[in-house]
Amino acid sequence: MTLAAIPLLGPAYPEILLAVGSLVLLVFGVFSREEVANRVVTWGAAALLVGAFLLTLNQPMAHTLTFGDMFIVDGFTRFAKLLVFLASALAVVMSTGYLQAERMMRFEYPILIVLAALGMGMMVSANDLLSLYVGLELQSLALYVLAAIRRDSAVSTEAGLKYFVLGALSSGMLLYGSSLVYGFSGTTNFEMLAQVFAVEGYKAPIGMIFGIVFLAAGLAFKVSAVPFHMWTPDVYEGSPTPVTAFFAVAPKIAALALFARVVLDPFADLSHEWRQIIVFLSLASMVLGSVAAIVQTNIKRLMAYSSIGHVGYALVGLAAGTHEGVQGLLVYLAIYLAMNIGAFACILAMRREDGTATENISDLAGLAQSRPMLAAAFAVFMFSLAGIPPLAGFFGKFYIFISAVHAGLIWLAVLGVLASVIGAYYYLRIVKVMYFDAPTVRFEASSGKTLNVVLAATAFVTVCFVFAPSTIVVPAATAAAALVP
Repeated sequence: MTLAAIPLLGPAYPEILLAVGSLVLLVFGVFSREEVANRVVTWGAAALLVGAFLLTLNQPMAHTLTFGDMFIVDGFTRFAKLLVFLASALAVVMSTGYLQAERMMRFEYPILIVLAALGMGMMVSANDLLSLYVGLELQSLALYVLAAIRRDSAVSTEAGLKYFVLGALSSGMLLYGSSLVYGFSGTTNFEMLAQVFAVEGYKAPIGMIFGIVFLAAGLAFKVSAVPFHMWTPDVYEGSPTPVTAFFAVAPKIAALALFARVVLDPFADLSHEWRQIIVFLSLASMVLGSVAAIVQTNIKRLMAYSSIGHVGYALVGLAAGTHEGVQGLLVYLAIYLAMNIGAFACILAMRREDGTATENISDLAGLAQSRPMLAAAFAVFMFSLAGIPPLAGFFGKFYIFISAVHAGLIWLAVLGVLASVIGAYYYLRIVKVMYFDAPTVRFEASSGKTLNVVLAATAFVTVCFVFAPSTIVVPAATAAAALVP
């Protein structure tokens, strides 16, 4: 490599750090004693993700292209990557206690999270349909293994197999859509596609419309939007709880950011072709996520349907297709990160005195009496996920729905509010069980220092967002301007 080539690598420094660091940790883990490897690799992976976060934080906001214009860095990618790397680091840190208690600690686990985060970073910075697919598959392959990492569990193995089979189907749809787009445009580069569609009088042929539909279907699977959500409840329930926590946050953020990049960058001038698809995905996800969760008895399945509903809310901002809509989407994703990481940290902390994990909602009865602080934190996250003011979740939905109203999608915003009201039932039911039902099990007295720190930090953000909303809203507005001026 010549010195002249080094500046070309600058925009990808976070991804290069993760790629090289994961290989170093893998070699170290293979040739070290098990106890040393588990401890060093876990904290080394967390350090890598924090390093990638800091490198991303120091990247310039200017629009930068590299690797043959297939890799882009701007304010939008910077904001999304910060959320992805932060969520991934928290997922590594908060899982240590659970893995030790369940005797699942393996050095491969944090390395897989680092590789998934590497794929997510490549996804978010994709400026070409080919680089998009490579990043997406790197993320997906790591996630398939994570879902089935508990090798002695038939449920976990089944979750990984279901995720792999349906993921392969969605990848095929994505590739087929990409081939149609290339066939009817002659390019896979996002900027060149935008130039093709911006020609005055351009009318998309039916083959191009089919390509957009297949692309949207493939991406909808990755964000678990209805009707491509069928894998989500089973995978969330079957995977180990720390893996479920990771699935619920980081891949969702990366996939939604990628979705926004695809429809608002190359296909911006074909908004009349894809907006109806996004509106349908959004409405169907909000309704099913709100209604189907009511009958759930397993807390992880309930959180799966909750995540489907929240994807629907996030897609409302994407359907608006405006600067305000993208800003609302980014604010929502940042708040969603804090709420969901906090909620899953509470679930991880709810262990019986005999050390077994608690997953049934009925087992949470009387939690407020034995673990009052944990119950209070979980109640805060449930109220926030329900969108009850003055917690952060309310403002996330507010920015999303107001952008839809200003874009003329008043009916979609109204239906979103109604779905949110329905969804509030199952969140409040959990609070009712914790505070008003008679205890059925006894819980461990302590959750561990690491988990307590994560709980405290996410609860602080959720409660105190109302006092300083500009800390997220202003950077989100700057990031949105990079995608939709």
